[in-house]
Amino acid sequence: MLFSELLRLTVFLFAGVATALGAVSVLLANQEQPTTFALAVVGGWWLLATVLGLLWGTPERSADALSPVLRSAKTQTTLPSESEGRIAFTRLWPIGAFGVVCIGAGAFFPQVTAIGAGYAILIALGWRRREAAVQAIEDRDGVRFHVEPSPAHRPLRLVRTPGLYRDRSPTPKPPPPPPAPS
Repeated sequence: MLFSELLRLTVFLFAGVATALGAVSVLLANQEQPTTFALAVVGGWWLLATVLGLLWGTPERSADALSPVLRSAKTQTTLPSESEGRIAFTRLWPIGAFGVVCIGAGAFFPQVTAIGAGYAILIALGWRRREAAVQAIEDRDGVRFHVEPSPAHRPLRLVRTPGLYRDRSPTPKPPPPPPAPS
């Protein structure tokens, strides 16, 4: 599985969990009639998570966060043999489990879903530019980064393979304009 695709899927999954937890939070708030203070705290947390996610998701911070894992990628000419779906599931199942646990705990403590929704918003917005950072490096260097199969509790390992850039010759520069007549 391409690393950029795993990053995109991670952001979409966190955004989906944030949406589900936000919807459950609103439904639970309608059942309990919370105080204005509680609603202000939840709204403030979601707003703070949004602002922090937007600040942490800048292209520079994304490139800095990804540089250690991209530098440690081993180079090889063959792709990992495991299927993309299996790699995605083994790496991303904790995100779904996080959403399920938050919804389950929300039955007893409604604040948990609201806090979990804010956290998911923060991560989704903070990671939104990482895919583009990896894609830019792949396009610049003419390589592709693939995820090596490993469980979610182990550090992510990447495999660096030659990309399509090596098959193409660089585009020629246009000739300089003719000198102006004197």
